[in-house]
Amino acid sequence: MDAIELLLTRQSCPRLAEPGPSEAQLNTILDAGVRVPDHAGLTPWEFIIAQGEGLKKLGQVFADAAMSSGADEAALAKALVMPQRAPLVIVVVAKSVEHAKVPELEQHIAAGCATMAMQQAAFALGLGAIWRTGSYAFDRKVHQSLGLTQSDQIVGFLYVGTPVVKAPIKAAKKGSEFTRYL
Repeated sequence: MDAIELLLTRQSCPRLAEPGPSEAQLNTILDAGVRVPDHAGLTPWEFIIAQGEGLKKLGQVFADAAMSSGADEAALAKALVMPQRAPLVIVVVAKSVEHAKVPELEQHIAAGCATMAMQQAAFALGLGAIWRTGSYAFDRKVHQSLGLTQSDQIVGFLYVGTPVVKAPIKAAKKGSEFTRYL
């Protein structure tokens, strides 16, 4: 698949199963993530990998956060297994730093670009992926459990694995429909 085809046919794969990425594939995915635009070379991101027992640990982090917010039993049970919807989850964290020329927003966008690049790399390797956020990305209890600082922000949970079903191709949109010229 060439780069243009990849960009024009990209879509999320919500149903993922084993096998997940091999070690070599995971390294390629992570390497793609750190090649994104990064003003001043701040590398304002961290990737936290959950696979195997790590998926259960991440599920417990979600369940603890749900319990803290007063969730009912059904929500607690769902939180516990959420990470197990794929063989691997990459928690992408924006780790912004004070910088005179690079505002925090730009650093968060760079972390978002890293997430997109990793998702694209997974597709190029024949895997599937879906970028999820949801309330746990913003939950301070989740952040604390993952050892994040007050200024860190989860920008997404990138679920990676083998697609269970071929997702239907979404209708193409024309970029020109969202464009204006000065």
